[in-house]
Amino acid sequence: MVTIMPPAVKIKKPDLSTRLLGWYDVHRRVLPWRAPKGKRADPYRVWLSEIMLQQTTVQAVAGYYRKFLSRWPDVKALAAAKEDEVLAAWAGLGYYARARNLHAAARRVAGELGGRFPETAEELRALPGVGGYTAGAISAIAYDEREAAMDANAERVIARLYAVETPLPKAKAELHMLGQALVPQRAGDFVQALMDLGAAVCTPKRPDCTHCPWMSDCEAYKRGIQETLPVKGPKSARPLKRGAAFVAWDKSGAVLLVKRPDKGLLASMLEPPLGAWREEFPSPARALKEAPFAADWKKRPGIVRHGFTHFELETEVYFSQLAKRPKLDGRVRPGHGEVLWVPREKLTSVALPTVMRKIIEHGLDEGGPLFAYTSSARRR
Repeated sequence: MVTIMPPAVKIKKPDLSTRLLGWYDVHRRVLPWRAPKGKRADPYRVWLSEIMLQQTTVQAVAGYYRKFLSRWPDVKALAAAKEDEVLAAWAGLGYYARARNLHAAARRVAGELGGRFPETAEELRALPGVGGYTAGAISAIAYDEREAAMDANAERVIARLYAVETPLPKAKAELHMLGQALVPQRAGDFVQALMDLGAAVCTPKRPDCTHCPWMSDCEAYKRGIQETLPVKGPKSARPLKRGAAFVAWDKSGAVLLVKRPDKGLLASMLEPPLGAWREEFPSPARALKEAPFAADWKKRPGIVRHGFTHFELETEVYFSQLAKRPKLDGRVRPGHGEVLWVPREKLTSVALPTVMRKIIEHGLDEGGPLFAYTSSARRR
């Protein structure tokens, strides 16, 4: 497809930037991590929020951000925490490698860098978990470095402004170049203004073009194609995996959990014992061979469904209420770590990923939710 570029004389960079900043000064969102107007942003708070916001919505992040900041108010406090504590506080936000990278980066900043965050995008990219977008966002918002931070909102706005019809993700480099050319001296405000414009006005569906400060210069609006942009490439089908999970509790109500391996999917997080994941559900006889110990296992009706980035997972849940805790006979999956019996009232405060929380909730089947979820995955 051909990208239609507007004549330079028609869309002037200073005019576009000035109009957007004028709009932002009136309509800027109030967010927990955003510095008040006229005040310098705290790089720790910017970094913490940007890591949390990766692949997660503002609404989901706000509560977690406040709790993290209350518990670890600065980078040195976060660096001094144990990784298990950070993972437990993160539980429910998903994409748990972010939490491990967050902790590793905090330790590097607090140790090697003496508590001071790098001030340029290039230097920030050396921190664990900080990629190109995140580095640009932090350096612009915290230090006013003239960097474009092209999140999904910003990409949508720029794609429409210039009528970029190249499909994503191929268009990312082009969109970044176009966005970068617009960044003024007030880089931090500009980056946040672009995000706010995409979130509040230039929305994916039914954009409110009449309230957009760039409407008169928007090539997509002129051509009536704003709702078709940005063009997204075809989605590849995600494979479906199926398996069994085993939720057991003793007479005190403590639930059996196992620590996952230190590397790989959901590394170091807790889970109930699981069977292997395969294309089809195991028969009941096969599933019981994968149980962590012999018991009166019964299968709950229904399944638990959860979407990961690269595959979908469906789980049948077997449960057992135990008269006494058994000695495990070695059938907990190889490579896993310690075995824990966690009191039911403490399940919400340990490092349980969302999918495992849903499995436990289904296994206990107490008629109401034990956990609050932030992901779009759902049980059926």
